[in-house]
Amino acid sequence: MQLNLDSSALLNNEIEIPWFGLGVWQSKEGSEVENAVRWALEAGYKSIDTAAVYKNEEGVGKAVKKSGIAREELFITTKLWNSDQRSGDVVKAFENSLRKLACDYIDLYLIHWPVDGKFEQAWAMMEQLYATDKVKAIGVSNFHIHHLKKLLAGAEVVPTLNQVECHPYLQQQELHRFCQENKIQLQAWSPLMQGHFKDESVFDEIAERHGKTAAQVVLRWDLQKQIVTIPKSVNKDRILANSDIFNFHLSDEEMQLIQNLDRNQRFGPDPDNFEF
Repeated sequence: MQLNLDSSALLNNEIEIPWFGLGVWQSKEGSEVENAVRWALEAGYKSIDTAAVYKNEEGVGKAVKKSGIAREELFITTKLWNSDQRSGDVVKAFENSLRKLACDYIDLYLIHWPVDGKFEQAWAMMEQLYATDKVKAIGVSNFHIHHLKKLLAGAEVVPTLNQVECHPYLQQQELHRFCQENKIQLQAWSPLMQGHFKDESVFDEIAERHGKTAAQVVLRWDLQKQIVTIPKSVNKDRILANSDIFNFHLSDEEMQLIQNLDRNQRFGPDPDNFEF
């Protein structure tokens, strides 16, 4: 794929999502998240991924407003938290996020985790939101294949996207195939393995050949796997460097070397066993 920072993937409802964006998990509300978003937007990022539970939606909204960039040029994602699934307050939670982001609409609204016995009802309410002009696309996060099958069995709207932990140690190949077969875009959180990419010399070796960094190699691998990716950072230099991945290409051999690292290892919670 010949891509650049403006390039987008086409979701199953014909909405475009940038292949590359900024995640703001663990970015503190206030100047930290506002600066991170500002630097990203100044660098040409078009996609910002937040969530209600991150407690920084207001900062994201402020940074977007201050940027002066037209709202329709940006893609903003946020997520429904588990407590709101359990209480059934999906519409209220969505409206709270909309207010904090100071937006007229949200581009993508996701169920953050598959709360057992609750996510199907939450999805039905999200379908109702999708029927309005307040959200352009709806999807899920951290769903295994069996969660998706259960959801699809009763859904009127197929999720546009599934955001999951995905990186060279946890490549989610079977899930990726299932999503492709059902026209659900896969998106990676923690694409840089929460820093553990530094443990693998293969990334350094590949990076040296291309005059790039190990992190850029990992993020380029995502793109060539057709996985939308949202690395997080609050460091200006890293935010700039992370996006500098569109001027080189990994060979088939290099892609295979990275694929060989798959070990089904998570750094985050298992969607079948979480207690929050």
